[in-house]
Amino acid sequence: MARMPSLFVSHGAPNLILYDSPATRFLSEYGARIEKPSAILSVSAHFETDRPAVVTDPSPETVYDFGGFEPELYTLKYPAPGDPALAERVAGLLADAGNGPAIVPRRGYDHGTWVPLMLLYPDADVPVAQLSVQPGLSAAHHYRLGQALAGLRDEGVLIVGSGSFTHNLQEAFQRLRRGAVEADRPDWVESFVEWMVGHIEAGDVDDLLAYREKAPFAVENHPTDEHLMPLYVALGAAGDDARGARVHDSHQYGVLQLDAFAFQ
Repeated sequence: MARMPSLFVSHGAPNLILYDSPATRFLSEYGARIEKPSAILSVSAHFETDRPAVVTDPSPETVYDFGGFEPELYTLKYPAPGDPALAERVAGLLADAGNGPAIVPRRGYDHGTWVPLMLLYPDADVPVAQLSVQPGLSAAHHYRLGQALAGLRDEGVLIVGSGSFTHNLQEAFQRLRRGAVEADRPDWVESFVEWMVGHIEAGDVDDLLAYREKAPFAVENHPTDEHLMPLYVALGAAGDDARGARVHDSHQYGVLQLDAFAFQ
């Protein structure tokens, strides 16, 4: 099996899966463009812990960690099996790197995991292990998590960081109330996106790790940055001198950028 890429995908709102959009079409098509993995390690922005946590659940349920959406959304199931062996391997690699992971015996798939995976692998036939993010810790911390896990890619494991390339929900809700789904991106989003994409494609890791201080309008685009931390796990898992390729570019409401990146 060829070495798998590591991915960062923007999962959007849970109802992304119900409607046709550029992001939905991308996710629906992308799984067929890469070799099918032997397993998936999902790093979701909606799995938040104080220290790295790995899920060993062999049969995770589908979790509806949201409210107020279309009723049919709550009937969807993603029955992919868990992967306890991979979870234990992840825990061992993190422990060897000094990260002291916690083991979570039961936890379902939150929408940061099941929404993109239901589109990428709709047959739910690839086992999935889950790793948390630590919203109180830095981009550098998450990058080091990815570095510790880089060797999994040679074992057929697809590491999928799932978050949002920009994530200012207050601004998004204001536009939603106005019905401005197709709104143009404001300059403060455009500037941030261009800076981030340029540095990802150039492999400028040092600047990316300091994005909160260096990127224009970083705080405006990520008032809290848990939705960007999965990107840093994917970046770290790509290994030294890795560059990312933007494999998808779209947005909703002008302020929710739904980009995806593949790191080789």
